[in-house]
Amino acid sequence: MARPSGRAADELRPVKMEINVNKYAEGSCLITCGDTKVMCTATVEEKVPTWLKNSGQGWVTAEYGMLPRATGTRTDRESKKGQSGRTQEIQRLIGRALRAGIRLQAIDGFCIKIDCDVIQADGGTRTASVTGGFVALYLACRKLVAQGKLREMPITQMIAAVSCGVCGGIPVLDLDYIEDSNAGTDSNFVMTDKETLIEIQGTAEHGAFTPAEFQQLMALAQKGIRELIQKQKEVLSL
Repeated sequence: MARPSGRAADELRPVKMEINVNKYAEGSCLITCGDTKVMCTATVEEKVPTWLKNSGQGWVTAEYGMLPRATGTRTDRESKKGQSGRTQEIQRLIGRALRAGIRLQAIDGFCIKIDCDVIQADGGTRTASVTGGFVALYLACRKLVAQGKLREMPITQMIAAVSCGVCGGIPVLDLDYIEDSNAGTDSNFVMTDKETLIEIQGTAEHGAFTPAEFQQLMALAQKGIRELIQKQKEVLSL
């Protein structure tokens, strides 16, 4: 079965990461994955949440949102109607993922907030947010070291995320909206540059999937995340 985009089953959408696009944020990355675009900014606060005071560690957290015309029809801003369960689930995922890549004890006294604002959505907004959010986090930490506020980089490993799914009976990498909305199986993988797993979200949308299909999705995710992390390294000059 040919994919709507014409891509091979194991092919990512075109990916672009632009850094330092926000002059106010301590770190920023505009990530584009096909027609999905997410602005990721990192803000450093020289304080920790009250429940972490005197704990000897800092914190990394995330917020996620979609602009009203990020999709084909306008949606009201969530500041007007309150956060949806989907939004809360996604921003918690982003926060968990990014905390897995940093030594929190090394940022004691600091809270780094990652804002992921979806400018345009065509599938994979949460995975793009994790991948771009990590770049913004890395830049913020690099700035703290340059300013002498941290003695060394607290980043312990690179983090990226990608979606995979079974479409028309074929496992494919990096679903766009058309594929995502029709996939028999939809999954998201968050992994490190060591190819260790941070989180897997997998759902059988139109019938159960087999262990063999899961292994195929895992192999696709590993390939995609290797490529995404290489792009992160290139844009960060690592």
